[in-house]
Amino acid sequence: MLATIQYNSRKLQIDLSKPLDISIPLRASKSNVNAWYVDPPKIEPVKDGEWVATVKDGACINFNDIYFNPHAHGTHTECVGHITEKVYSINENLKEFFFLAEVITVAPERLNGDSVISKKQIQFAIGNKKRDAIVIRTIPNTKEKLSAQYSHTNPPYLLKDAAIYLREKGVKHLLIDLPSVDKEKDDCQLLAHNAFWNTKGKLRLDATITELIFVPNTVEDGEYFLNLQIAPFENDATPSKPILYKIIE
Repeated sequence: MLATIQYNSRKLQIDLSKPLDISIPLRASKSNVNAWYVDPPKIEPVKDGEWVATVKDGACINFNDIYFNPHAHGTHTECVGHITEKVYSINENLKEFFFLAEVITVAPERLNGDSVISKKQIQFAIGNKKRDAIVIRTIPNTKEKLSAQYSHTNPPYLLKDAAIYLREKGVKHLLIDLPSVDKEKDDCQLLAHNAFWNTKGKLRLDATITELIFVPNTVEDGEYFLNLQIAPFENDATPSKPILYKIIE
């Protein structure tokens, strides 16, 4: 199903029948992707005495409680409320859901014993392109990312100057296949988060960071139309389902 979309001054043609899902699903399993030292997510039927809310146990419905942390258990989108004293909700501040995006692939480089993504790497990958959203895939890129246990592993992260560069370039939505844009243990400096959301200046309330995505190797680097789908949680972060559509020239 082809659709022609007027986006700013461009007419884009996309095939709605060929979505590219770059989210990681949430499962009630120890093999579910996990970070930040929390237990695995749980999906359990409601119980009332001997009554169990599953059809297989005699109920007429399946009726589950779900226990999870959006930051730790899968693809999630967050707003500046993640790091501010004042409460900001992703549901209240993300008001548009379609963006012109660029998928880039980066091999983190070594710096002081860490694996990092630098401004120079981002500059080289983006060039002079203007995009609302940047989708960063790191390599190596294997399916192990779907079940990675990131706690205490010091994963790669984005350097502060790279986050400033993205902000100054006008990127509103940053998507990355890591548990955080910042170092796992950084004494709560959160340098990349603060730089991207400009917490020392005018807050970028409409800017978002989406973490723990997975971009399959079959998705080529380049320009895409992004549908950033979120669950309507009044919280700093929410589970999300970013979908890419290849632009047909």
